[in-house]
Amino acid sequence: MIDDHPLRYALVNELHARPFPSLDVPCHAAYVAVKQPVDAHNRDRQADRAHLLALLDRHGTAHPPEGATHHAGRVGRHDLKWESHTEFVTYSAFSKGVGERPFNPAEAEVFPADWLARAPGKRVAAILIRVEPLPENLADVRTRLEDWFVPESLACSSVLDEAAIIAGDFQIDPAGYMRFAVFVRPGTGARRVGRIVQRLCEVETYRAMSMLGLGRARELNARLNALDPKLSDLVAAMSDTGRDAEDTLHELLAISADLEALATRHAFRFGATGAYEAIVNQRVQVLRETRFNGRQTFAEFMMRRYDPAMRTVKSAEQRLEQMSARAARAGELLQTRVDVERSAQNQKLLESMDRRADLALRLQNTVEGLSVVAISYYAVNLAAYVAYPMTEPLGLSKGLVTALLTPAVMLLVWMLIRRIRKRMH
Repeated sequence: MIDDHPLRYALVNELHARPFPSLDVPCHAAYVAVKQPVDAHNRDRQADRAHLLALLDRHGTAHPPEGATHHAGRVGRHDLKWESHTEFVTYSAFSKGVGERPFNPAEAEVFPADWLARAPGKRVAAILIRVEPLPENLADVRTRLEDWFVPESLACSSVLDEAAIIAGDFQIDPAGYMRFAVFVRPGTGARRVGRIVQRLCEVETYRAMSMLGLGRARELNARLNALDPKLSDLVAAMSDTGRDAEDTLHELLAISADLEALATRHAFRFGATGAYEAIVNQRVQVLRETRFNGRQTFAEFMMRRYDPAMRTVKSAEQRLEQMSARAARAGELLQTRVDVERSAQNQKLLESMDRRADLALRLQNTVEGLSVVAISYYAVNLAAYVAYPMTEPLGLSKGLVTALLTPAVMLLVWMLIRRIRKRMH
């Protein structure tokens, strides 16, 4: 029997790990997303798990297995759903029925204030969703929307082949929650209602997470605004032959190091922003919106108010890449200039060394000539002392003997020095 890959069952189970809730109408939902104030690679997942267990222990609910990334259980009158994502955790609580007061903060008391205060992170999203049957008179829907939401930012549309009408103004109420309303057409299945509610929570969560990149982009632009003039000045100074190229290169390397540090610091956040933006757009698309009562749809709201923020993030990211590339090109050109100048200096040094060697050779030849004379002088005197006793009986004077010996001795000395020089070279 063939063996299965050790991850086969785990990966298949992951496909079914996060099913949509099944919600009967009417109902309401409270939702919270918490992010630790660190990037994903520094996140303390045990702290997130401990926070979940503290909530479950209040109601005597069973704990999830160690290392679990999702959990569902009953907490009081609510069905709790917990999910751990790359950067954040989410808590969803669903309960049957709706109160007379729309979006009553008491509906979120399933997440106690003291428990939220001890969360190992910051709240990035908090949502209250009210799900009601769709009234037969659509004018009642318009009246409720005008009472519940801010008209200037209200987005409203029919979704999933007009199975429901969704609405929200993306405003945070005094209790700190964002409100969404869902009016469900009779006959719509509980699973479909759960998908709509889940999509609304995901749209808001990933919108909030993606817009974290906007703060980073503004911070980055401020830093780039300070570096850009310096980089431009250095590039302009490259053509100034009166300025030392190595000093300019050192200044340019310092700017390049700053740009590289900025790229390293912001790379994860900008990458995450792009991924979250894609999820937001995909979640809005799968709702299959059609216009209701002339109101702007969620897609139009995102296009007008969300897309500009994402373009700002992309612009900052591209600007950083362009400045880094420009600094790299300038560094290469400046390094080439430094190398050329060093080559010219080396060439001059070699020429100077050649001249010195030539002078040394000439001096050596001169010294050798003088050496022949000096050595010959002493050699002739010695030879004369040796030869004079033998030539005295012949009647040759000492001066004549010296004169006869001088050419021969000088020739021998010259030949001897030349032979020594040939052996050395």
